[in-house]
Amino acid sequence: MVQLLSVDGDFIEPKEHAVYGDLVRQLREADFLKFYRDMARIRRFDEEATALQRQGQMGLWVSAIGQEGAQIGSGYGVGPNDHIFPSYREHGVAITHGVDLMAIIKMFRGVNHGGWNPKENRFHLYAIVLGTQALHATGYAMGINFEGLVGTGDPEKDLAVITYFGDGATAEGDVSEAFLFAATNNTPQVFFCQNNQWAISSPVGTQTKVPLYKRGEGFGVPGIRVDGNDVLACYAVTKKHMDDARAGKGPSLIEALTYRIGAHTTSDDPSKYRDPAEVAEWAAKDPLIRFERFLRKQGIGQAFFDEVKTAGDELATELREKTFAMTEPPLELMFDHVYSEPHPLIEEQRAWLQGYEESLGGHTSNADGDDTPRYGGTH
Repeated sequence: MVQLLSVDGDFIEPKEHAVYGDLVRQLREADFLKFYRDMARIRRFDEEATALQRQGQMGLWVSAIGQEGAQIGSGYGVGPNDHIFPSYREHGVAITHGVDLMAIIKMFRGVNHGGWNPKENRFHLYAIVLGTQALHATGYAMGINFEGLVGTGDPEKDLAVITYFGDGATAEGDVSEAFLFAATNNTPQVFFCQNNQWAISSPVGTQTKVPLYKRGEGFGVPGIRVDGNDVLACYAVTKKHMDDARAGKGPSLIEALTYRIGAHTTSDDPSKYRDPAEVAEWAAKDPLIRFERFLRKQGIGQAFFDEVKTAGDELATELREKTFAMTEPPLELMFDHVYSEPHPLIEEQRAWLQGYEESLGGHTSNADGDDTPRYGGTH
C-alpha cells in the first residue's frame, strides 16, 4: 500500500515507486494549505448538510465524512482537461473542480435537473444507480481514443477519464464490464475505488475474497492500493496514473483504503451493524487530523487553523440561509431537457398542464419569483 504520511503526520519516504514522493516534493506550501482548506470545508459542508436533512430541508443526504483525504487528494490529481464520472458521494472531488456546493444541496433537495452543468467543469452528474458511472466513463474514454485525444504529447489536447465508485459497487456486473471494455480498448482512464469498508450494512469481506485493487487484473487492468486517509498519497498516485492514461498507457485501478465514519445515508443506522470499536479505530486515522499534524510540523501556526474554522462557520451559515430561502421550482421545469430538440408530445403535455392549472384558478410564484401557474395551487 502506498503511504506517504504516517498517522502522526510524518512524511514517509516511499521505498518503492519513488515517483510518488517526487510528485509530492513538487508541491508548495500553498498547495498543502489548499488541500487542508478544502478537506475542512467539505467536512463542514457535510456536517451542515446532514443537519439540514434532519430538519426536513432535504429528503436524503449521503455523507462522506472520513473520506476527505481520498477525495481532495485524488481530485487535485486530475488534470484540467480530464473528465470525472462520480457516484453519489464525491462531494470533495466536486469542489476541487469548481462545483458550487449549493448545486449539490439542490440536487439532493430535488429542485433541479441533476445538480450542475458538466460542460462547465467536466464533473459529470452523480450516478445514483450503483455502478453505472463506470460504464459511462469507459464509453467516454473509448470516444477519446476514437477522436485521437490521447498520447499526442500535447498537454492542451490530451485528456483522460476517472470514475469513482465504492467497494460495494465492485460486486456489480457493470463495473466488471467496464474493466473488460477498458482493457480491450486500451482506454485512457483510471478506476478509483473508495473502499470505505461497508456497502451499506455489508462489510467488504462479503464483497470479495481478494484485495479490491486486484479485481481488474483478470480483465487486464492493473491495480494499486493507496492509503485513502493520506491526502498526499492519494494526490500522487492519482496524478501519476492519470498522466499515464493521458499518455496512452491504458487503464488502471486505484483502491483507496478509507472508512465511512458516518451512516451510509441519513436513512441508515450504522449502529445496528458496526462495532463501535471499529469506528473508533478508524476515527484515530482521521485524514483531516493527520494532515493537520503534518502541517504543524511544517511550521504552520494556529492562526491558519483558526482562519479555516471561521471560514467553515461562515460557510455553514451561508448554506443554511440559502437553503431556507430556496423556493420550489415551477412544475413546468419537468418538460425541459427531455429531448435535445422541441418535441410535439412534450409540448402537448406542457400545454395540458398549463390549461389544467388555469382551470384551478391558482397561481404560486416559481423559483425565479414570477407568477407562473402551478399544479397544486389555490383550489
